[in-house]
Amino acid sequence: MKTLAQIGQIRSETANDKGFAIDTTFVLFFLAVEFGQMLGNFGLDTVIFAITLLMMLVLPYFLPSDEKQSFGNWLLGRSLIAGFAISVGAAFKQSLGVVLPETFRFLPMTLLIVTAMLSCYIQFYGFLKLRLAK
Repeated sequence: MKTLAQIGQIRSETANDKGFAIDTTFVLFFLAVEFGQMLGNFGLDTVIFAITLLMMLVLPYFLPSDEKQSFGNWLLGRSLIAGFAISVGAAFKQSLGVVLPETFRFLPMTLLIVTAMLSCYIQFYGFLKLRLAK
């Protein structure tokens, strides 16, 4: 009968998740672009987007992985990505109707939905994939 330490060691040997936050980074980027588009409108939807953006900034750090960097470095990197994406969203809003057609207004939300679905699939696959017992 194996002890809990041995089971944890086997689990960490079989898990291979380098770059565990790449998929959530894309979701964070497109969410921040959409938030940058709504920045001028102060309403309930903007508040909900801000709360969701803060959650996507912090919570993926707590996903299970073998290699973790310090929380401060993690938060700084993701904050820089979110800040850049918010500025891209604000610039994108200014270019609608002038440089880009008005129908492109829905492009960031469409890309956000697609990346969120792919991220969910990747995360659930990582949680539920079968690992062979040794």
